[in-house]
Amino acid sequence: MAKQHSVVRPWCPFCGQTVGKPSHAPERKMNEFPVGRCLCGAVYTCDATGHNVGSAIVETLVYACNDNADLAWELLPDDDYLTGRIENYDEDLNQVVAKKNLDGRSVRGILYFIRLHTEIQDIATRIKDKRVEALQEALPSLKAEMSLVIEPAPEKGHVPRKSNKRLVKQLVEENDIDQLVGLCLDDKKTLRLMQRLLYDPDDSKRWHTAYMIGKVCQRVSTRDPGSVSDLLQRLFEACSDSAATPWGMVESIGYIISLRSDIFGAFARYLYNYIGDNSTRNQVLWGLTEIAGNRSDIIRKTPFYNLFHYLQHPEAQVRGQVVRLLGRIKATEAAVQLMELTDDKEEFLYCVDGTLVSSTVAEVAVIAIQTINEGQKNEQ
Repeated sequence: MAKQHSVVRPWCPFCGQTVGKPSHAPERKMNEFPVGRCLCGAVYTCDATGHNVGSAIVETLVYACNDNADLAWELLPDDDYLTGRIENYDEDLNQVVAKKNLDGRSVRGILYFIRLHTEIQDIATRIKDKRVEALQEALPSLKAEMSLVIEPAPEKGHVPRKSNKRLVKQLVEENDIDQLVGLCLDDKKTLRLMQRLLYDPDDSKRWHTAYMIGKVCQRVSTRDPGSVSDLLQRLFEACSDSAATPWGMVESIGYIISLRSDIFGAFARYLYNYIGDNSTRNQVLWGLTEIAGNRSDIIRKTPFYNLFHYLQHPEAQVRGQVVRLLGRIKATEAAVQLMELTDDKEEFLYCVDGTLVSSTVAEVAVIAIQTINEGQKNEQ
């Protein structure tokens, strides 16, 4: 087919039907590729450069398994799924160019296809259905997220404002979320300028700035989720940079994900990458707790069992944060260990709506146990 015509529409290698242009999935993830789905059940991703085929294969397989990475790693090619690929794909025009060159522009894109065997598709569907049942508990917060009002488009004749460091700092200090949201939609560098404000030696100011970033991103994402997704990736990169100080980065990530977990919930598991560092452990635990407050099911799908040993950590700050987290996800598995902390009178700090508050490990342990017990009663 490709040999007879120099430029053709892409097709599914399994059924031969023409496929549409891949697009980003509604739920954003790290290192994502545009994805698509054929009517025959096959799914595909696009690697526009042709140099990241390995990553594209992994993402295609996970996408085929309804974003269940654990199931994807258990599958074997041919035994559990079929693969196919279309080369010389031009993402801009959604065409396959046999000559690998279009109007002087090199075309090297690849569409990678995977189609699960019927029985594996059934398993993936059943697992997804069980996850849907688990989401029933999170319905109140989900409905609140769905009720978010989409930011209005600029009026006709609106002149976009230019952002600058002084203006952004002033608006953050004044808690003027409305003006910041409008400024972000006018000038994309506003979020970068807000990120720079995180480099402040004052803990309380950093937490406040992180909160403001979260609240602004919550509204900006209704109109321009891509810019917020880009900010999240920059924040993660800053956390991974050994030559930089990740002041306020993890805190901002926690607020952004918790306030728009419907879009950015998939980013939550990457916070575990920074829990081993003393400088970010407290913030990671707080971020996971904040996310669990809105979507405990997201944290339940992460390796939270690895956090149990922190209940015996020598620092009250760490113990307190873990207790709050386990309470919010109603971790009955840790109920006995939580009981042992009801006499722990050491104090620790955590952030609520951008303000640091104090409590004792014992106080949050009692609350956590009550939450777990209430959850057990509701299940009976």
